[in-house]
Amino acid sequence: MSTDTTSFGKTPEAFQDAPVPTRIRDQVPLYLGQRGNHFTHRSYAELHCVSNYSFLRGASHPEELVQQAYELGYEAIAITDECSYSGLVKAHKTAKACGIKLICGAEFVLDEAPLLADTDALGNRCRLILLAPNRQAYGQISSLISKLRKRSDKGTYYLTRHDLQVGLSKCLGIWICEGQGVEQLSAVGAHLQSLIPRLWIGLGLFHDGQDLHKTACALTLSSALKLPIVAVNDVHTHCPERQGLQNVVSAIRLKTDVHSLGYQGFCNAERTLRPITALQQLYPDEMLAQTVVIADLCQFNMDELRYEYPEDLVPPHLTPSAYLRQLTYDGANQRWPDGIPDDTVTLIEKELDLIAQLHYEHYFLTVQDIVQFARSQQILCQGRGSAANSAVCYCLFITEVDPARMHLLFERFISMERQEPPDIDVDFEHERREEVIQYIYKRYGRDRAALAATLITYRPRSAIRDVGKALGLDQGVLDLLSKSLAWWDKKEALDERLRSIGLDPKSPKVRQFLHFFDAILGFPRHLSQHVGGFVISAGPLAQLVPIENASMPERTVIQWDKEDLETLGLLKIDVLALGMLTAIRKALALVNFDRPDAEPLTIQKIPAEDPETYAMLQRGDSVGVFQVESRAQMAMLPRLKPHNFYDLVIEVAIVRPGPIQGDMVHPYLRRRQGLEPVSYASPDVRKVLERTLGIPIFQEQVIELAMVAAGFSAGEADQLRRAMAAWKKRGGLDHFEAKLVNGMLERGHDEEFAQRIFNQMKGFGDYGFPESHAASFALLVYISAWLKCHQPGAFYCGLLNSLPMGFYSPSQLIQDAQRHQIEVRPLDVGISQWDHTLESPSSVAAQPALRLGLRMIKGLSLEASERIMQAQQQGFRNAQELARLASLDDQQLGFLARSGALYKLAGHRHQAHWDVTGIAAPLPLERSPTGGKSCHSAMMVKDPAQQDTVSLHAPSVTEDMFNDYRYTGLTLGPHPMTLLREHPELRGFRRAVDLEECRTGQMIRIAGVVTGRQRPGTASGVVFLTLEDETGNTNMVIWASVMERFRAVLLQGQLLKFKGVVEREGRVIHVVAGHVENASHLLEDSVSAQQTFKSRDFH
Repeated sequence: MSTDTTSFGKTPEAFQDAPVPTRIRDQVPLYLGQRGNHFTHRSYAELHCVSNYSFLRGASHPEELVQQAYELGYEAIAITDECSYSGLVKAHKTAKACGIKLICGAEFVLDEAPLLADTDALGNRCRLILLAPNRQAYGQISSLISKLRKRSDKGTYYLTRHDLQVGLSKCLGIWICEGQGVEQLSAVGAHLQSLIPRLWIGLGLFHDGQDLHKTACALTLSSALKLPIVAVNDVHTHCPERQGLQNVVSAIRLKTDVHSLGYQGFCNAERTLRPITALQQLYPDEMLAQTVVIADLCQFNMDELRYEYPEDLVPPHLTPSAYLRQLTYDGANQRWPDGIPDDTVTLIEKELDLIAQLHYEHYFLTVQDIVQFARSQQILCQGRGSAANSAVCYCLFITEVDPARMHLLFERFISMERQEPPDIDVDFEHERREEVIQYIYKRYGRDRAALAATLITYRPRSAIRDVGKALGLDQGVLDLLSKSLAWWDKKEALDERLRSIGLDPKSPKVRQFLHFFDAILGFPRHLSQHVGGFVISAGPLAQLVPIENASMPERTVIQWDKEDLETLGLLKIDVLALGMLTAIRKALALVNFDRPDAEPLTIQKIPAEDPETYAMLQRGDSVGVFQVESRAQMAMLPRLKPHNFYDLVIEVAIVRPGPIQGDMVHPYLRRRQGLEPVSYASPDVRKVLERTLGIPIFQEQVIELAMVAAGFSAGEADQLRRAMAAWKKRGGLDHFEAKLVNGMLERGHDEEFAQRIFNQMKGFGDYGFPESHAASFALLVYISAWLKCHQPGAFYCGLLNSLPMGFYSPSQLIQDAQRHQIEVRPLDVGISQWDHTLESPSSVAAQPALRLGLRMIKGLSLEASERIMQAQQQGFRNAQELARLASLDDQQLGFLARSGALYKLAGHRHQAHWDVTGIAAPLPLERSPTGGKSCHSAMMVKDPAQQDTVSLHAPSVTEDMFNDYRYTGLTLGPHPMTLLREHPELRGFRRAVDLEECRTGQMIRIAGVVTGRQRPGTASGVVFLTLEDETGNTNMVIWASVMERFRAVLLQGQLLKFKGVVEREGRVIHVVAGHVENASHLLEDSVSAQQTFKSRDFH
């Protein structure tokens, strides 16, 4: 170590205790041997910024950092999140918009041992910033991140010096040297210099008492290693006011509170984007000038990223276009064996020509390859979304919707103006989608395929919990506050909830809590995996975007989400899961098993336009039917009265935010019922709206109207489409309002209609529902409805074997099956399989009976059930023999006894439980050497004499009912309301079936068990609640004012009593609540009731 003294007369180590000069920049030039003239540099580039995508470290969004850097006049800004590219695309989008250079990079912590990604920002360690001057360096950093993340658990990484030895030759490096002695740092620096030739020493000065020491250390190392020094500011916030939030997120990360952070936190707010003038007062000009030197070297722009489609699907002797054409016409000949219609050939040729012009052949071939695999494995799949616009997709069997049957806007799918890849969503059976996912990994390799990410952000309840803990608030208070929030509550409701638990929103402590609560909402917490969006590339995907492990085994995800991919125009194939496809496949299998000699029934062979199916839907009899089983859809069906397939397309789309917010639903129904004339403002508008009686229902229609009725160009219409999809999150729709309204007024439309169209556009921002999407779903509506109508036994059995999915619990589906005259038989350990099964009916004319499966028994595993099914083949006479043959332990026998599945062996639950407790567990030496299960010979009765002579009383009907619900989730015995109907508190209360006799406006009292709560975003605060009794379901409407008066009761009560007014329109009956009482105490065991009767709550 050098012993030369400086003009201060001290060695560098002595600066730790030296007084800090007011302006370090005035002292530093002496180290550099600088002559009298001071070089002044007024430009600056920030090269070290972590955003809130360095989870729970940074306290500003990437967009905020970029925007602030632009406003401060910076030359450039680097986003260098820790071992992550997650925030880069969002920063890139903002940088393009405001015109500042974005430098891509990442920060790493160097250690010889595994290091968690949430390592404290201070301490004895070596930090390295890597920057990408060009595309090759960008790929090198991305590959390094992928390597470190994939070998570590989710959310962690570790980096050793060996990882830097290969593959970083094109990168620029900034070494942040801190926390060690100069000799040790010098050795580390020399090693880094040998690995990264273009290396700088990074110096950050923060008025924290360490500035002079760090400066002296950096200068010593610079002199010894001949490395230039660059100013970096370890930016964690875009403005000083965010430092409080940075303290909060640090406390959350470190699992402590703000007051206990100590040296683990920052002592001031200097790690922020500071004005250039302030930096000039702090750093020598040479250090500031080096930031611009580095920025000038960094010429890479994320717009250079180009997606390359997988090419290995095309046979060597064919071009992609020729191969796609071959597959398309092969499929067309299968679709139309008697000859392809001329208009269809024209449509196919138009699409193939456009696909070739845009070079999307590989995209279609990739999707076709995945679908072909699923079909080869008998996995049901169905394309939806804009794919249903495509005749090519229909011929490739990606979708089952014939586009010739629909009026579809092909330009929404792909067009020359959009200049972005098409979006094909394919749903697969939810129980078998993993087979498809693993095929993709196997087909393309894990280095070329990964799932897109989904960003998990702070929402009100998680924000309450984490911010409250960080501020040291009482855990009990936080629990009360969190529980008081309903699932629909927005942050604006928090003041009232605070008062309800006795806290004053205006007190300083609570105001501080509210401030940070509000600030952290929407902040990223961690990355999760997208529901099914796959990115597949021709070459190593890690050269494009980092890959890391998902929480699920055998899954990997990229660090970008769906919006990032759309911003860069990168390919994503959605491999989605749909429970109804599983249910349909299982139902069809049951139908075909029951008639082995008949031609197998398939989706394609289900009769089209069946009058009985439509008649069932017109009655609102749609429990369990895909997409039309919600209470809103069930109320719409009798009003719309669908009688053909296109009516189902409208039914699917009309109960959505777009048509509702645009006030299109009632005008459409009035016109359909002949109560209002159908008129069109012009022939062009008629072409767009004729199929929906002059009322725009679909997203495509709104886009077309903007063109024909308001004068939008095709390009402007596409911009409108994008704005419609994103305005809820990012705004950007309002500036279209004037153009739309004025354009429609100029062309003779009235202002009220124009305003409704604009409101409808905003509704599509909640959930855009294009006609093509509705058509794909309508097909599954029809198939599931046909099965319910003509094969109800198989329908309910398939549905129950595919749960969880949809709106209804097993109990509700079983009750609906019984209302359709399906005999439901109880659990029987001697007969029941794991799945529910169909058995011979009691009479010739009846549908097959449904036997409950062992999957209903809470706690019983599939493995134990498989051993029971093997034992069934040998036969057993009592619980002891069952235990011996199936190697069941005490816990598994207890599950069977409590569920009632042993009733044939024991007579009733009490006896069954007594019998199984008399079976001795095997001794240690008698246990099976494999898996610790009992040997068959080891099972014995603890006291055979007692086992044979003790006979217990049977449980009461009420006890059986509670145990049914507690251990299987349903009962085949009396409904709880049957048992309570004669209770004095419920006398005079009506049943669901009695509402048929009530008139509109009649005041009634009604009670029941709550089975569902729903509060749609378009319902203006109205909550819809489903009450169940022994005769059926009652639809309750709770207006916002009533909801506020009886909030706790409505959210927490399991058995409720209502006073309300009947409303009916045809077959649709509701009760509008006026008064609510909690009657949950009437249930025999209120604690059990809370655990037993659970509602299904939905937005």
